[in-house]
Amino acid sequence: MKRLVMWDVDYTLLRGGGVAGRAWKAAFTEITGLEWLADPVFGGRTDMDICAEVFATHGVTDCTPDRFFERYIANVRKVEHEFGRQGALMPGVKAVLERLGEHPGVVQTLVTGNVPEVARAKVAAFDLQDAFDAEVGGYGTDDSVRATLVRRSLERAEAKYGEPFAPVVVGDTVHDVTAALANGALAVGVATGSTRMADLVLAGAHAVLPDLSDVDATVRILMT
Repeated sequence: MKRLVMWDVDYTLLRGGGVAGRAWKAAFTEITGLEWLADPVFGGRTDMDICAEVFATHGVTDCTPDRFFERYIANVRKVEHEFGRQGALMPGVKAVLERLGEHPGVVQTLVTGNVPEVARAKVAAFDLQDAFDAEVGGYGTDDSVRATLVRRSLERAEAKYGEPFAPVVVGDTVHDVTAALANGALAVGVATGSTRMADLVLAGAHAVLPDLSDVDATVRILMT
């Protein structure tokens, strides 16, 4: 059976240097006219989920997610060149993606809380876009619940390729791990974000790595 390797983006593949966060805050103020009051926790959550919290925190009832995301995406497109300048790839990422890309039994995609356009901008800034079949990914506009993103990605892959896949999720937060487990996927935690290795283990990850710098070990785990 082929493997569908679903990669989280932020702090798993790369860090974006705060570019998207600044675009998010600017879009909110431009749409609502309100001063930004408080930062939500972004890590591991979907943009739909974060959007609902931000609106509620600021008492906004007349702004739809679609309207907000349209402005947010427009703001990101103005500054997307900054991802490569202010951000960085996580250790070992490029080599692992290339090794998996050589395997005929692997399809790689993105399962991320980002909206699709922002996810594409982030990976393109580091020339990673060709590693992924973005059509079968799961994104932050699919649903507010992260586990649903994994399910949608698996459904899209099986519909496109006409065969079942063994799902694998790679991410740096507890949310990535629990979303994988909810879909019967192999959950691989990477402690390159703010979540400790011990917490990824406690969440139920099948394997936890400090980073992806040991390419042989990483590929072996993902192909287990």
